[in-house]
Amino acid sequence: MFLQGRRALLVGALSLIPAFALAQSDDTGPIRIGVSGPFTGGSSPMGESMRNGIRIAVEEINNIGGLNGRKIELVERDDQANNEMGAKIADELTRMKVVATVGIVNTGVGLASIDAYQKAKIPLVVAVSTGSALTRKYAPPAAPENYIFRISPTLDLEATVVIAELKRRGVQKVAILADTTAYGDAGLKAFQEQARAAGIEVAAEERFKIGDQDMSGQVKAAKASGAQALMVWGIGPELAAIARNKDSLGWKVPMMGSWTFSMRNFIDGAGKAGEGAMMPQTFIQDLGSSSKNSFLLAYKRTFKKDRIPSPMSAAQGYDGMHLLYLALRQANSTDGVKVRDALENLKSRYQGVITSYNKPFSKADHDAITQNMLIMGVVSNGRVDYANTDDQKKGALLRLKAQ
Repeated sequence: MFLQGRRALLVGALSLIPAFALAQSDDTGPIRIGVSGPFTGGSSPMGESMRNGIRIAVEEINNIGGLNGRKIELVERDDQANNEMGAKIADELTRMKVVATVGIVNTGVGLASIDAYQKAKIPLVVAVSTGSALTRKYAPPAAPENYIFRISPTLDLEATVVIAELKRRGVQKVAILADTTAYGDAGLKAFQEQARAAGIEVAAEERFKIGDQDMSGQVKAAKASGAQALMVWGIGPELAAIARNKDSLGWKVPMMGSWTFSMRNFIDGAGKAGEGAMMPQTFIQDLGSSSKNSFLLAYKRTFKKDRIPSPMSAAQGYDGMHLLYLALRQANSTDGVKVRDALENLKSRYQGVITSYNKPFSKADHDAITQNMLIMGVVSNGRVDYANTDDQKKGALLRLKAQ
């Protein structure tokens, strides 16, 4: 059971949409929504948190009657952060004719999956992956219709925000370490482009593999370059190893990187070596608001956890599921073409965890998150806090999509 206040907000949003029966009114069975993410392995904090956020949203929706009496049923699959597994799951879910899928954490998995959803004309709402190519591959004019949407920031946006932080701190020379996945490739490219535009020198570039636990050689090379800051693009366990290597070398420069520094397996794995690491965030689990935020209260009550393993993933999964639900209501159908059309022109505003969504998508733009929605987080005392006082104030404001 969830807070009455949260239900009131949801019911209020739905009151803006006519309560028509779905076009497939002869089908009284559950409406199946796919969920694809890594629920095991190094990326599992993101996958589990995302899935939990989606589950909370679905329970809220089903508690108020679902879609005109039809409950939503999640079809969950563990892609293990494996590209081939992700592709197989996408094929399976589209053959099952799920109405839509919410998920995708790893960029490589996303790139291996999107073709299946596009071909089947089944909307995919990317909840966590930041790989810019996911929503661009089928964007006009590349294709007449695009079935790939996203509720997470892009790598380009992350790089822009990180560069702005470096400029604010007067950093002119940086080193970057990136993993050898598609995510690392994309992050490296995005950061290089933004650094070049901002006049920041990239003095060293080093790579590492998933599963590596000693990057001391790469960190030594980065330190020897004279860099004033260390940028890292990767996933939690490897980031923790890099932080420990950096600490053991006594290298005191700032460490920044992708939003994944906020994952618990980085914070716990790095320990004191991870203190001060900075990253862009769409949502920070501010302990001061945990007793007031209905989403955080629902998460704690449902999953018995005070600290979400990946708060951003949970918030984005939750908001993505609710936006999909509103599109289904508006479409008055479970047909993929009509649901896509509704997502591109949502008529009701939705107050989510991250922001207040007002027309988050359009035919030309399938990315809901804009730069003004991102804030800088910092690891402090074993949790993510606001890096700057101004960001903390910004976190309390409605960050509407930049039009």
